[in-house]
Amino acid sequence: MSSKVFITDRQALAWRGRRLEYFTVAWNALEGVLAIVAGAMAGSISLVGFGIDSFIEVASAAVLLWRISVDADEQNRERNERVALRVVGACFIALAIYITVQSVRTLLAHRAPQHSLFGIVIAAASLIAMPLLSRAKRRVAGELRSAAMRADSRQTDFCAYLSAILLFGLAANRLLGWWWADPAAALIMVPLIANEAREGLQGNACAECAAR
Repeated sequence: MSSKVFITDRQALAWRGRRLEYFTVAWNALEGVLAIVAGAMAGSISLVGFGIDSFIEVASAAVLLWRISVDADEQNRERNERVALRVVGACFIALAIYITVQSVRTLLAHRAPQHSLFGIVIAAASLIAMPLLSRAKRRVAGELRSAAMRADSRQTDFCAYLSAILLFGLAANRLLGWWWADPAAALIMVPLIANEAREGLQGNACAECAAR
């Protein structure tokens, strides 16, 4: 009887974990669209970069969802996952290069982006939601003893860091008139994005997932 209860409880926890991942995908997809539109309207590199990153995070979360739900040969599954993670890593590299080039060009040309109150709202909402989501993922990961979910919670923390950087750049531009704060904030994002690219290309998340 107790073993049946344990299996039921674990299935309920696993379903909670999947719902958190579904929410992550939906949130990042919506956030990505809104950030790119707002960034394009304001000429904000940090906002556009943040939006593109959100879509890459959608791909990363989809890899974890696939890893959790698919019932396939373990060797083939890990090989396919490694390829997917490397594609995600390559996307992060392309994003880091794009942000660097565009930020330097903006700084050299002294092109001031327009103020974006909508962008500030997006960044603030993400800064509130991401730590809460990360905490919920860590709680489920601890109860399931899932290294994969724990690793994904660190990805969510990464989104919160980017949100804080974005919010600083947009707020400094709007409130203090520091036009350079937006491209500077974008450049600050680059090392974080590059580190995510490195981990994706190395397939580090695969070892995490294998331990789930």
